[in-house]
Amino acid sequence: MIKKTIIPIVVLVFSMTSICAQNLDNLKALNAVWGKFYKAFETLDYTLMADIHAEDLVRISGGKRILDYETYITNYKTNFERSKANGQTSDISLRFFERINNDSTASERGIYKLTRNKGTENEQSYYGQFHVLFKKIDGEWKITLDYDSSEGGTIGEDDFNKAFAIDDFEKFTTD
Repeated sequence: MIKKTIIPIVVLVFSMTSICAQNLDNLKALNAVWGKFYKAFETLDYTLMADIHAEDLVRISGGKRILDYETYITNYKTNFERSKANGQTSDISLRFFERINNDSTASERGIYKLTRNKGTENEQSYYGQFHVLFKKIDGEWKITLDYDSSEGGTIGEDDFNKAFAIDDFEKFTTD
């Protein structure tokens, strides 16, 4: 009788451990993609943006327009080249309030902070809420849907600070 009770409990414990570990592995892999995203802004390299997005991308900006992959990447190429020519810098940071994933799909929601010309008298920061869907394509995580909005200018530093850091895995691996 005790064996019949203990075996299911042991199986449940090991199952939960592998689910959390699997989730943690996925979060770390997704963070590697976000690392390329950060690097794209830091170096103003649109090719990094092209690399992390799926070619069937749906990009929704502020609830006002929908773009495809080619238009979205071309816009980054133009904007990054303009920034380089004008000596402007970009720094982006993400914080999260939701990170859900399995081995093939991930949904991540949070707040971004985009700072232009950081550390100068022309420094400006912009905030928005984002929702990104990833799919694992040929073994690599790719962004397939990217939605962001400033929610009518209501997203700010307080919202950013309330969300969780990109490396705060504990919040998203245990319930």
